[in-house]
Amino acid sequence: MCPRRTSAVRVRLPFLFAVLAVLGCSRHHMSAHQGELNDFAMRYAAAWSSRNPASVAAFYAERGSLTVNDGMPAVGRTAIAAAARSFMTALPDMVVRLERVEDENGLVVFHWILTGTNSGPGGTDRFVRIRGYEEWILGADGRIDVSKGHYDEGEYQRQLQGATPRTP
Repeated sequence: MCPRRTSAVRVRLPFLFAVLAVLGCSRHHMSAHQGELNDFAMRYAAAWSSRNPASVAAFYAERGSLTVNDGMPAVGRTAIAAAARSFMTALPDMVVRLERVEDENGLVVFHWILTGTNSGPGGTDRFVRIRGYEEWILGADGRIDVSKGHYDEGEYQRQLQGATPRTP
């Protein structure tokens, strides 16, 4: 190797190692962030499956809000617990399972699958299985400040009336 090339390689190698180290740290940081989101979302899904509305509300900031399908927002933990209670009452065996969670530039999107039997008061005794998602804005304290939930209400109603659930 000629002397000119040797010095160029010596200069480039430390630069290359520095770039690789930064990329490695960024990738590690992103995977740690994703791991935290996955953990949070799994615990949140478990709270919905717990039959304890207060455990769902505990994931929200004191003045957090939950809106379902562009309805009126439930604001504050008491109102959020009441919204969770309505689902838990209608579907006493409800299970919410995390499908995936993604951070889309600060907007966290929690994709879920809900299953349960509508055996609550006035229920149809029909099994339902629906997919949906919530868009979260998380506060500095790690709790949900704003959640906008979405699912196919028409499909949910079809299943409650006895139609066979469509598989996506």
